[in-house]
Amino acid sequence: MSITIHDPTAAAVASRLLAIGAIKINHEKPFTWSSGWKSPVYCDNRLALSYPEIRSFIKKSLADAIRHYFPQGEYIAGVATAGVPQGALVADALQLPYVYVRPKPKDHGMGNLIEGRIEKGKNVVLIEDLVSTGGSSLKAAEALTDAGFRVAGMAAIFTYGFDAAEAAFSKAGVSLVCLSDFNHLLTEAVASRYLDEKQLVYVKSWRLDPANWK
Repeated sequence: MSITIHDPTAAAVASRLLAIGAIKINHEKPFTWSSGWKSPVYCDNRLALSYPEIRSFIKKSLADAIRHYFPQGEYIAGVATAGVPQGALVADALQLPYVYVRPKPKDHGMGNLIEGRIEKGKNVVLIEDLVSTGGSSLKAAEALTDAGFRVAGMAAIFTYGFDAAEAAFSKAGVSLVCLSDFNHLLTEAVASRYLDEKQLVYVKSWRLDPANWK
């Protein structure tokens, strides 16, 4: 499998993100994503940065996951924009060199796409806050490969677990480890009475066909 859920943290991370509103579930008025998709779920893990205890928990959990799954990692790379602060925190925890990948090269100065010292041949682990279809994440991985790094894998806070993401990561040959996912989120939402069983069925229906869900 190209996508692995880190079981030791899956429930705890989902519970914490739900508690602070970093993940919101609205079964009455769906959110509109930038892609145009309608969804009863919206995830903004950047909010966790404002909560020191949760920020530290996520940092430690990502660092532990990298030690376990990608012990060959020699560099950490944040994926812009939300993965940039998380990546810096993890690089500091692991005491590894750090770079970050822009969505596109700067249009001035050196025109950098990757910010930081590039050392060709080094094994790099990317950090993302959220993976949906995986497109932007894998674009960053490709940029690092083109620059001469060897991509050891990627670690993220949360994934929706779309089949499209699984297929994309598998095709790219990139392993992804996530601290939590959509299924654990729903379990925690019911346990905390954020959702009842009827609302749960409604939210699950979105996951079956998110692009055409109404």
